[in-house]
Amino acid sequence: MGNWLVNHWFSATVLAAWLGINIFLFTYYFLFFDRDERYFYTRAILGSALAWARASAKCLNFNSMLILLPVCRNLLSFLRGTCSCCRRTLRKQLDHNLTFHKLVAYTLALLTAVHTIAHLFNLERYNHSQQATDGSLAAVLSKIHLQSRDKWLNPIHSNQTTVEYVAFTTIPGLTGVIITLALILMVTSSTEFIRRNYFEVFWYTHHLFLIYFAGLVIHGIAGLVRGQTEESMEEVHPHRCAHYLVHKDEDCSHDCCKVPEFGSIPAESWKWVLAPVLLYIFERILRIWRAQQKVVVTKVVMHPARVLELQMQKKGFRMEVGQYIFVNCPAISLLEWHPFTLTSAPEEDFFSIHIRAAGDWTERLIDTFQQQKPEMPRIEVDGPFGTASEDVFQYEVAMLVGAGIGVTPFASILKSIWYKFQQADQTLKTKKIYFYWLCRDTGAFAWFNDLLASLEQKMAESGKADFLTYRLFLTGWDTSIANNVALRFDTATDTVTGLRHKTIFGRPMWNNEFAAVAAAHPRSVVGVFLCGPGALAKSLQKSCHQHSSLDPRKVQFYFNKENF
Repeated sequence: MGNWLVNHWFSATVLAAWLGINIFLFTYYFLFFDRDERYFYTRAILGSALAWARASAKCLNFNSMLILLPVCRNLLSFLRGTCSCCRRTLRKQLDHNLTFHKLVAYTLALLTAVHTIAHLFNLERYNHSQQATDGSLAAVLSKIHLQSRDKWLNPIHSNQTTVEYVAFTTIPGLTGVIITLALILMVTSSTEFIRRNYFEVFWYTHHLFLIYFAGLVIHGIAGLVRGQTEESMEEVHPHRCAHYLVHKDEDCSHDCCKVPEFGSIPAESWKWVLAPVLLYIFERILRIWRAQQKVVVTKVVMHPARVLELQMQKKGFRMEVGQYIFVNCPAISLLEWHPFTLTSAPEEDFFSIHIRAAGDWTERLIDTFQQQKPEMPRIEVDGPFGTASEDVFQYEVAMLVGAGIGVTPFASILKSIWYKFQQADQTLKTKKIYFYWLCRDTGAFAWFNDLLASLEQKMAESGKADFLTYRLFLTGWDTSIANNVALRFDTATDTVTGLRHKTIFGRPMWNNEFAAVAAAHPRSVVGVFLCGPGALAKSLQKSCHQHSSLDPRKVQFYFNKENF
């Protein structure tokens, strides 16, 4: 309970700061454009829609500045490394990078809707004021361009001009339409269903961010929305002179008879996004440079359940447990890069990944490597990048939970433990590991069995047979499997996996599992690590909260989830 409160307090503080800045920017600029005397005449035409459009624009700039930072993976890995000596709570915030990225993206979508609707009202009011003949202040202001082409407040100068014409023929209108369409495509293609089943659609549409930022920078340069200049304010202040614009005689000699002058609001978006865009460009250059370094595929293994293992070598490649890389196969696609967790240990002289057939790209990759060709297909690798699993050895007790192919980061961890036992590493802080693996079919267990069997044997030889407790859960089965297990229930090894621990049919009772760990380690800090679906994450997070003691000296559960 204690660590849950600290973690959530810190996360809530970061969220409150972000939300507070948004509220401040929106409120400040809404009041500014709603009350500032320089925009008195602009408000005479547009009303409150001016303030709505400008306030939402400022918040759009702020969030556009933030949107790229959570996906600068090298920056996050650098921060994770430099924060290795920091408090655990501070490092854990980096694991929420994609959650924050999504939150900012949804906020951009909302602000874009507000900004667009406000400007549609603005265009309609500009058009209405241009066509008005009632002698009102808005109508008079809209006709100023007839006296001098350089002096205008209303950008619509013709009664035949329509809102649609302005939207598609002016720089702000056209870039606004393009930005909005790009944002709609990026947000809609980022849903869980699209990412899981049509990753290529997600990958390609997300690169519309280039168009989004280009359009954002160009959007305001035409300066269609104007306000009165400072010099003109001193000569013909609207509070003194607005009346004379409507009721001005032809031979008027009063100081207020002079026509006010207006200037455009300068484009500012580039100032907000310049630094993060340059940082992201540097990030991409670094990733491209690393991806060009030669990768040698040293071994290809095809496991059951269509799981492909690639063992590779790359000069200067250094990794930590639980990290992941991006992989590209030019023979399949020059542009597509897919993330895969490293399944090798840092102690090995190669790095490996396991790839399950799940989509067009992975299917084609597996088929490519299964074909007996004289030369191996070329593979490009970017990374490695840090994840929450890097912190596993910082805990006295660790609970590792993998679902299906989500077991891959824990393969790296368990292999590393095996090597640490081989080398009699005395610096290992971790004293106990609980490993839970949930699979739908028996074939998925096959490729991991050898590692678990080796660990069982090594720990028994080292006199630390109790160091690793693993529990395998089969969540999908048929009657033939159940009957086979029932017939051989009394055998020493498991019928499904051949391991000493028996496979459990069904799903874990997490309250019972956490209660048992809490009872066995009443004064320990327990790290709970998950690579699996969101529903399971919510269940485990709830259990961490429920079973953590209010007393910080007693058992505390820290939840960590892999995010790509």
